[in-house]
Amino acid sequence: MRLATVVFSLATLAVPEIARASDTPTIIMESRLRHEAVDQSGLPNTATALTLRTRLGFETAPWKGLQLLIEGENVVALGDDYNSTTNGEVAYPVVPDPETTELNRLQLAWKGEKAAAVVGRQRIILGSARFVGNVGFRQNEQTFDAARLDFKPTPDLAVTYVYVDRVQRIFGDDHPQGDWRSDSHLAQADWKPAWGHLTLHGEWLDFANAPAQSSATLGASVRLERPLSDSGLKGSLEAAYARQADYGGNPADFDLDYASVSLGLRQKDSWASLTLERLEGDGGRGFATPLATLHAFQGWADVFLTTPPDGVQDLNAKIGATLRPEGLPPVRLAAAIHRFTVPDGGDDYGTELDLLAATPLTPRLSLETKLAWFEGDRPGYGDRTKVWISLDYRY
Repeated sequence: MRLATVVFSLATLAVPEIARASDTPTIIMESRLRHEAVDQSGLPNTATALTLRTRLGFETAPWKGLQLLIEGENVVALGDDYNSTTNGEVAYPVVPDPETTELNRLQLAWKGEKAAAVVGRQRIILGSARFVGNVGFRQNEQTFDAARLDFKPTPDLAVTYVYVDRVQRIFGDDHPQGDWRSDSHLAQADWKPAWGHLTLHGEWLDFANAPAQSSATLGASVRLERPLSDSGLKGSLEAAYARQADYGGNPADFDLDYASVSLGLRQKDSWASLTLERLEGDGGRGFATPLATLHAFQGWADVFLTTPPDGVQDLNAKIGATLRPEGLPPVRLAAAIHRFTVPDGGDDYGTELDLLAATPLTPRLSLETKLAWFEGDRPGYGDRTKVWISLDYRY
């Protein structure tokens, strides 16, 4: 029996008693209106996607550590001049925000002094979301039918285990790969001593209807941060490594590496980083993170959502700052430049520039604009430009 069905049955029994014993529930009301334009070489038309995403739900107040959350999600396309992956408009670039109405979350959670548990359809973000995330940038969020256990035996140690029964992907129910039937396990341990942050993680992914995405990954990352001056300037060093192999029903045979190293500076509202990230390929497939929030990594143009068979290396520099003009809302600015190459001194894939500006218009309404410009240097990796303008409302 699917986990979401089990939770619905439990929730039906639990709601009346929780409602009597708890305070007023928290209302969930979110909306995002977004215009996304994509100009991509090799396609005759420019995509212009205007979509509206709305989420409605509620979460009960805690009662004996228990909370019930129910949330629905609706995405409406205010025009069809883009390839949503389900609307058949293949002459346009892909903007993977299809129209859909679905149950986004239905979970029963319990929280104790040193442990917590969540069962049902839920949002899962582990660490930086490089390996497991909710793909929150897209209009239809990725959620999981899962059972999650969290332990915090000491203030500086946290351990998480998740069993994933099904993945509700961003493509919606009308897409043949809109969900993955799963028999997968996720584990992560975070230790935060005085000197930094150490993470160990493992993902054992087995998807019945997407066997080529099945894999086993073990990895570790460490982050160190130190003050560099009395003015508040801090420096950071972060390094990560992971090893991935075939697992479950995957018919392929592979062993691939992932590695990254990053140097950072931060002072009050300003920051900068220099990062080298390498995903290995063996000529047949590349290191894959199919449950990740991929848009946050390797450039916003989303050229490398699937790692090339020869792998990809991303050398990038990023800067950001929050400006606080007197009498006006703060403005968040960020910029990044990426150079993508084949690992081990191979050919260039291309260069990308990303720009962002965002500001709150009211305490509940915010505006964000983004630009991604990719210039390709290799056949199959053509130029593309993407522009986003978003209005977000949160009740």
